[in-house]
Amino acid sequence: MEYNFFATISRMKYIERWALMRNSRSENLSEHSLEVAMIAHALCVIGNVRYDKHLNEDKAALIGLYHDASEIITGDMPTPVKYYNPDIREAYKQVEAIAEYKLLEKLPSDLRPAYEEIFRGNVSVDDTYMRRLVKAADKISAYIKCIEEEKSGNTEFSTAKYTISRSIEKLRQELPEVNDFVNEFIPSYGKTLDELS
Repeated sequence: MEYNFFATISRMKYIERWALMRNSRSENLSEHSLEVAMIAHALCVIGNVRYDKHLNEDKAALIGLYHDASEIITGDMPTPVKYYNPDIREAYKQVEAIAEYKLLEKLPSDLRPAYEEIFRGNVSVDDTYMRRLVKAADKISAYIKCIEEEKSGNTEFSTAKYTISRSIEKLRQELPEVNDFVNEFIPSYGKTLDELS
């Protein structure tokens, strides 16, 4: 029997993000997912080391890698459209759920439960908190993209940067891991290689 889950997942590299914006450098879904995975992992490590949490940082990284996989089927829905009103947002959530189900169907049945756990999770308190950190990592990754675009002289991302920064400010008050990451790591983004050295 032949299964095409991973061949389909590998197509993340063809999904361009920020479709409605002029980009100085395009970003694809694979790049974004890798960055989200690394940031989600770091947020969980911060939570475990500094705040006595018991978060599975490896699972957070995996969730980050697959968090937008449904966009292989749906495409990247622009934020102004996705959040235009609650009805559209709810309808899009249903479309995402169907797309995830379609992806999971591309796995052998004995492997499917392991990937359902990554895509859907469980109801434990630690899992719910960890998934909040993955969503925060997604916002932080978008904010980093805005910093990079602005640093390259592209003012197209100014409004997005402001809107995302407001969301992150709220998260910083609710999630101490986000506050620490923003304070300690975000200032380095946008620096030149010489400045980072």
